[in-house]
Amino acid sequence: MSDIVLENINKYFDDNHVLKDINLNIKEGEFMTLLGPSGCGKTTILRIIAGLENPEEGFLHMGDTSVVDASKKIYHPPSKRNLNLVFQSYALWPHMTVFENVSFGLNVKKLNKKVTREKVEDALERMQIKHLIDRSPSELSGGQQQRVAIARAIVTEPKLLLLDEPLSNLDAKLRVEMRTELKRLHHELKTTIIYVTHDQVEALTLSSRIAVFFEGELIQVDTPQKLYNRPKDLRVAEFIGNPSINLITGVVHVKNNDVTIDSIVGNITFSTTRLVSSEITMALKPEDISIHRQSVQNGVEGKIYSVLPAGSETFIQIEIGTKQLLVKVIGNADYEINTRVWITFPANKINFYDKINNQYIPVEDIIFTNVYSLTKTV
Repeated sequence: MSDIVLENINKYFDDNHVLKDINLNIKEGEFMTLLGPSGCGKTTILRIIAGLENPEEGFLHMGDTSVVDASKKIYHPPSKRNLNLVFQSYALWPHMTVFENVSFGLNVKKLNKKVTREKVEDALERMQIKHLIDRSPSELSGGQQQRVAIARAIVTEPKLLLLDEPLSNLDAKLRVEMRTELKRLHHELKTTIIYVTHDQVEALTLSSRIAVFFEGELIQVDTPQKLYNRPKDLRVAEFIGNPSINLITGVVHVKNNDVTIDSIVGNITFSTTRLVSSEITMALKPEDISIHRQSVQNGVEGKIYSVLPAGSETFIQIEIGTKQLLVKVIGNADYEINTRVWITFPANKINFYDKINNQYIPVEDIIFTNVYSLTKTV
């Protein structure tokens, strides 16, 4: 199939402009996740790729074939796009057995019974549910039904597999298991997968690349690592990561190309050639903060506001002035509320965003100096 290319896709529902000039290149064989909050347009993109919705403007190319040319009203039907779609609901036929559900697409292609049986058994084996081949959907758990739905999608060996929030109806344990199966399945089949979710953990664990959407706009496309470490937009920084990132406002002082940020966590100076506004937002991940029971160099003084044990990790809120920062500690951490502590963090782990346009500011030569304590007014 080669690459899937969307060019200047615009979609309207009445007066609602739900997709705004979307340009996206999905490489052959990659696992591309469309990520964003509800109503951002990610499912509409998936439906346009599948041929279930038509855009008012734009082009969609699958390899050398132009399957959508809105200017000429050319819209290839789904049956001509060599793809399969797995919905959020399992959409299994209740009156059919697992074998009959999975073999349906092969029967449409009129394959002989022996080949059909072999392909169905292979697909069920890949999903580790071959032993359920003669069961009816009513006899299966939710996780088993979802595996059947995916087996039905892969049995015809499509070049493109579209998954629309397929794990959202499963409990937490089953979601983790199914992520593992999907990751393994993609590695084995080398099929191009486009996956829609609002769950950033799913996106980070499964994807080759992630496309993040907000309000019908494509904000950033990147690998999970780059997206997590260097979000290009503050909205992406807030959306990615669990628990949520700490946002700290700083006042900007500029001298030549040196910018000094005055904030509750001290003074931070860096070099940049980019113009910045008078205020800046600093984003600091909870896992990048360390807690100390004694005063340390460049430690920022605070007090324990709350302690939230979560089994393998502990979330601790620390109050600094009128601001609360969240810290993630691996394992158990025993702190009394109102205990005085000090926090430290690597200055190069902070991401800086312009307060006006929320865009990431690339920086160099970061120098951090703590000048604050609880006894000083912040």
